[in-house]
Amino acid sequence: MIILVNVFAILSGVLFYMKKIQPLAFLAFSVMWFVLMIVFWFLLPRMVYKKAATFQDRLKVSLLEQEFKIENDRGAQSWEWSKFSNWMESPHFFHVYFNSRSFFIIPKNAFTDDEVFDARKILAAKIKRQ
Repeated sequence: MIILVNVFAILSGVLFYMKKIQPLAFLAFSVMWFVLMIVFWFLLPRMVYKKAATFQDRLKVSLLEQEFKIENDRGAQSWEWSKFSNWMESPHFFHVYFNSRSFFIIPKNAFTDDEVFDARKILAAKIKRQ
């Protein structure tokens, strides 16, 4: 959907440049694009993050050679890398997908700054990127 929205925004820019649409229409398309990007990249993840009790805990994430492991004060869970189908990154989270309908959100604040870079490399090596 994000690709479609971006193609729509580029198309509206080209049409405005070619004087095929009026400035007001281009302004409306641009405002819609900004609103959608803000909602998808910032507001929705924050809403999910603040409501989920799982993310209120301090998480410790371990990206090991054979498995992905996440721990908090109440317990731990680990998965083999083969369980994941793909992953993507947003400004504050890693989204790790089991399949097209099931995923896990890993907050980047579970890592130090250097570990975020290492996590990106490990995820890229172990799981194909969406």
